[in-house]
Amino acid sequence: MFEREIGVSDVMDILETGDIIARYDRDRPYPSRLVLGWSGGRPLHVVAADDPESDVTVVITVYRPDPDMWTRDFRRRR
Repeated sequence: MFEREIGVSDVMDILETGDIIARYDRDRPYPSRLVLGWSGGRPLHVVAADDPESDVTVVITVYRPDPDMWTRDFRRRR
């Protein structure tokens, strides 16, 4: 996140208010999800998983989606 200039507060905000655009129910050890949100006018994707036993969310990765690989709304791969 540091190298990509994405702050912790951005990620937390996206997880709280963003749109889940994909679910990966077969991921292990916990099912994960892809969340689309916006920070400072730029789209961000956050992949996160929840551990229901400990009530902890694990952030797997955060990135700016490549416009060449995603539709204009950044919700679907091309």
